[in-house]
Amino acid sequence: MTALFSPYALGPLSLTNRIAIAPMCQYSADDGLACDWHMIHLGHLALSGAALLFTEAAAVTAQGRITAGDLGIWSDQTQAALAPVIAAIRKHSPIRIAIQLAHAGRKASSQKPWEGGASIEASEPGGWQTVAPSALPHAPGDAVPTALDAAGMHEVKQAFVEAALRCAALGVDALELHAAHGYLLHQFLSPLANVRSDEYGGSLENRMRFPLEVFNAVRAAVPHPMTFGVRISATDWVEGGWDIEQSVAFAHAIKQAGADFIHVSSGGISPLQKIPVEPGYQVAFAARIKRETGLPTIAVGLITDAHQADAIIEQGEADMVALARAILFDPRWPWHAAAALGAQVTAPPQYWRSQPHEFKQLFGATRLGQR
Repeated sequence: MTALFSPYALGPLSLTNRIAIAPMCQYSADDGLACDWHMIHLGHLALSGAALLFTEAAAVTAQGRITAGDLGIWSDQTQAALAPVIAAIRKHSPIRIAIQLAHAGRKASSQKPWEGGASIEASEPGGWQTVAPSALPHAPGDAVPTALDAAGMHEVKQAFVEAALRCAALGVDALELHAAHGYLLHQFLSPLANVRSDEYGGSLENRMRFPLEVFNAVRAAVPHPMTFGVRISATDWVEGGWDIEQSVAFAHAIKQAGADFIHVSSGGISPLQKIPVEPGYQVAFAARIKRETGLPTIAVGLITDAHQADAIIEQGEADMVALARAILFDPRWPWHAAAALGAQVTAPPQYWRSQPHEFKQLFGATRLGQR
């Protein structure tokens, strides 16, 4: 058995292998409602052979969407629209399902990426007023957010809690709090976006305070056993910003608060970021956090090769790997990885006859004949 295809317990959640599908925004919802696209997109990824499927970021409020096409989980209607997608996956795949809870903060009210991705002012068609820790735009010329006051922060925290309860009602297996990629909780963490002078700004302890309050509120609300973790940006890639040392401190704090895992990405807070992109360029951050905190860790970012992924697990750099663009390009990546590593992977019986003759035990089943 290879390391990549060994079973693993992510908190109370038992997984058949170490492969997760990372949350990837589709910008294709209708006023927050999941639609046919989500059924097709998530449905075919659910047949990939990965052990854990994260849906795209689900906005906890309409104001917290990146774009008007973002998936939502803030109302009875958004919950109901997602229900048949979850039910279909449950019926046809053993994959475990996780939902990422998100609020875009100052990066909300934007165009879809294929429309340019620009910030939309509240006064413009399709735009709305954004909120953030401080009244600082993401980039020069972007819409200026409103700095959240105590009442606004309470409303956001409660929205996360209510969204988490909706996810629990849908019967998902895990939740992930989105504190990465320059969105609201990351904005509180980073001194590049948070210049508050109250107890939520300034020192590292203060900047971690609101994300930890949200984490604690959700952790207290969701039923056990439900795996619950956090996605972070380990570094802003900007001098004077959030960095790996602060990420280690935050990881210690969420572990103490009851986190089951940490999902380690990077960047997104500033257009000034300078990212040295190369294969596995974020793995070292995951490895350090795992080594220094012992918190179960998911590595992500240009992990594209089966042997590369297997080595990350074998060498103890992370407990799981997450695939994003690689699995969009090759939705059967886990099948091909299992073939390359001499392992087995779960596949629906309708597909068993697809295995090549040289990989007769790839699916753990006898090759079916054709009639």
